[in-house]
Amino acid sequence: MHFTNGGKSAVDGQGRIIRVTERNSEQYDKQLVGTNRADALPKSWEPQTVEKDIYEGWVEAGLFTPDAASDAPAFSIVLPPPNVTGQLHMGHALDHTLIDNIIRRKRMQGYATLWLPGADHAGIATQTKVEARLQETEGKKRWDYEREEFIDKVWEWKDEYGGTIQNQMRAIGDSVDWSRERFTLDDGLSRAVQTIFKQLYDAGLIYRANRLVNWSPVLETAVSDIEVVYKDVEGELVSIRYGSLNDDEPHLIVATTRVETMLGDVAIAVHPDDERYQDLVGKEFPHPLRDDLTLKVIADDYVDPEFGTGAVKITPAHDPNDYAMGTRHDLDMPTVMDKTGHIANTGTEFDGLTREDARVKVREALAEQGRIVKEIRPYVHSVGHSERSGEPIEPRLSLQWFVDVKKMAEMSGDAVRKGDTTIHPTSLEPRYFDWVDDMHDWCISRQLWWGHRIPIWYGPNDEVVCLGPDDTPPEGEGWTQDPDVLDTWFSSALWPFSTLGWPEKTPDLEKFYPTNVLVTAYDILFFWVARMMMFGTFAGTQTPELLGKGPEGRPQIPFHDLYLHGLVRDEQGRKMSKSLGNGIDPMDWVRDYGADALRFTLARGANPGVDLPLGSDAAAASRNFATKLFNATKFALMNGAGVAELPNRDELTDADRWILDRAEEVRVQVDKYLDDYQFAKANELLYHFAWDELCDWYVEIAKTQIPREGESAQGRNTQIVLGRVLDVVLRLLHPTMPFVTEVLWKALTGGETIVVAPWPTAADTNGGATTDEVAARRISDADKLITELRRFRADQGVKPSQKVPGRLDFAAVDLADQEELVRNLANTTEPEEGFNASAALEVRLSQGTVTIELDTSGAVDVAAERKRLEKDLAKANKELEQTGKKLNNENFLSKAPEQVVEKIRTRQQVAQEEVERISARLEALQ
Repeated sequence: MHFTNGGKSAVDGQGRIIRVTERNSEQYDKQLVGTNRADALPKSWEPQTVEKDIYEGWVEAGLFTPDAASDAPAFSIVLPPPNVTGQLHMGHALDHTLIDNIIRRKRMQGYATLWLPGADHAGIATQTKVEARLQETEGKKRWDYEREEFIDKVWEWKDEYGGTIQNQMRAIGDSVDWSRERFTLDDGLSRAVQTIFKQLYDAGLIYRANRLVNWSPVLETAVSDIEVVYKDVEGELVSIRYGSLNDDEPHLIVATTRVETMLGDVAIAVHPDDERYQDLVGKEFPHPLRDDLTLKVIADDYVDPEFGTGAVKITPAHDPNDYAMGTRHDLDMPTVMDKTGHIANTGTEFDGLTREDARVKVREALAEQGRIVKEIRPYVHSVGHSERSGEPIEPRLSLQWFVDVKKMAEMSGDAVRKGDTTIHPTSLEPRYFDWVDDMHDWCISRQLWWGHRIPIWYGPNDEVVCLGPDDTPPEGEGWTQDPDVLDTWFSSALWPFSTLGWPEKTPDLEKFYPTNVLVTAYDILFFWVARMMMFGTFAGTQTPELLGKGPEGRPQIPFHDLYLHGLVRDEQGRKMSKSLGNGIDPMDWVRDYGADALRFTLARGANPGVDLPLGSDAAAASRNFATKLFNATKFALMNGAGVAELPNRDELTDADRWILDRAEEVRVQVDKYLDDYQFAKANELLYHFAWDELCDWYVEIAKTQIPREGESAQGRNTQIVLGRVLDVVLRLLHPTMPFVTEVLWKALTGGETIVVAPWPTAADTNGGATTDEVAARRISDADKLITELRRFRADQGVKPSQKVPGRLDFAAVDLADQEELVRNLANTTEPEEGFNASAALEVRLSQGTVTIELDTSGAVDVAAERKRLEKDLAKANKELEQTGKKLNNENFLSKAPEQVVEKIRTRQQVAQEEVERISARLEALQ
């Protein structure tokens, strides 16, 4: 992308016509005279008053909409689709901030950038919300409607309430292409789902079978692992005696927390090497409560002989470990609960009872037989609960549809091992391989109405037909479609390519696939990321003419880089949750601090794969940073700064050369960090450079170099340098802080928008010149000298505004050209007649030692200063006493965390130093 001078038109890397302004030196010189471009800025930075209009202006201008026909290189990212039911939480905000950071930078670098947004239909979550609403408003349940009628109700809800998160994305500045927004149930994505289902089915990779699944009795459907949350529950441990009640006759004792499941027991397992039970293996015991079942004693290595009695009861249809054992030993698998969690099909008095009621009644029945052999005792154990409906999950044998994942998982592992996809950070690779190398077949069917209906039809004579998107349903009576819908993760696994038009050949698919990077949290590495890798590589083998081929003919991957960030936690490192009341609504921060503050706080804390503790103090600090940038830019504009061609370096002061060199060093390092997805390091570096070196230090220097009245060559040069460095800083910060940088950059440069301004290069800073080490050393020494002088003045009780005569001996150092700077910033004047040095200090610098003598005789009110110092001394002594008491308290030292103790020690040391410093100062004021 090339930017022309004087407001001429230019075509950017995404094929848009834009206009920017870059002033040449003659224009700039004329502008400096009598012009105050600070009027282009408001009086103060109040982000809430401008952010919405700025964002809508960007969208209306089409700045986020790339041209698929552009010759510019493509760069694409798909948004991890939030649930259509959802609202933006801090995890989303982190995700979006980092993606926008990447995409805005690439846009400025001249790429045709696509950030494609969309939402997931969220089968269970959405249907649950609609069912609750219908129950509340109409007093009806799902079953009171015809299927199509209920689905229409869900679409109505989606149209009314489904746009919340999109509005919040606009509020935080997501530069997504809204014209390409997708939904996992739109026509194009539905076509993609049907296509890959049929491809998998025809390849023998989709099948139907009775398997153990996570079952929600409230929702009456199978649920995925990610929809199961584990909670510690206080239950009861019941020990049951199987076999004879006579101690001298064969029997076994087992313990269980779910005594009601014994209605489906078919075996008792022991370890094959457990000598206590070897004579019982192969024997059968009658079932205590069912005449139609017997319990066979089996030997299996899974059993831990050291745990409990070394014997476990086996209920294959209601426990995953028992199911695996039942499969190995070809055991019967009777299901003893219906889809609502009530006991069923046992032929006993317990049929019809809830799980909870049956737990009591079965225990009582066993006790009557004398089979409860130990006192029932409380037992805390972890139990899976439905994330959506809250009840305990029931492992249940059920007829479901599955994907055979073995081959696809192997391709997904190979893609990372061979470098086609790179995981950032690499430390998370083992976790990825743990999953893809030991992946179990995936249950993809759900007993819902909202979602992609499984495209399988059953005929009157047991025919089974799988239909593709262009196939018509079989005609004739007796044909029915499978009632189940697909797991939401099935359609979202196609997201990187279905959203670009697959299985059709589209310009977007050709231009933007494979995508460049996927950004997401590490906690869904298996649930979403691995499945996208599986379906992406499988689709690549099926339609290479559409998706292309990977290196060396391998299947094409859906994304080149996978960046995994951590989870957002509270300041104490705890997971944010409603129960703890420690959650933070990102919209509150946008309202209180501005979107830039929210984004900068998140990006500044985002280390790859590491959780991010978060508190409002950090947001307030980020808001202050935005204000600092605003004030510095306004000062620069009020003092004639702007962007123009840099003067020759030999015409610049040491300070000018130093700040340009530092800007170049920062630019290079920021690029390295961002190329490696080191967002925290990049933004931390920018924060300290912008605040400490530019806004504080160089702006202070600029005040001494820019003339107050008239003109000077040096002053004009400093105005240009200040403008150029601010321009670079604003562009480097734009991906993280888009709103404040837009306002400031437009005022500073006169350009139309920073969104498509070129990413900084060496030409914008020092022109690629070798760093001036001499200038850097001089400015560093001047900085230290001024700092020490200011500290010394403060210690002497001299007010900051009070001018103090001083004699500076620069004989041992090369700082003669910096004397005016030192005097101006340390508020020290040349000695005059009658100068009487009453205080002196020596400052060791890189080149040698500087001696400074000051005449403070007329600058200090001795009585007032003594009073102030005595007050400070009392405060320091009190701190010293309090910390000493704690550190001498053995009880405190033994119980307090080491970091707390260390903090007290540090406080004590600081207090001791303060006592010594203040005491010495009081002595000097006698």
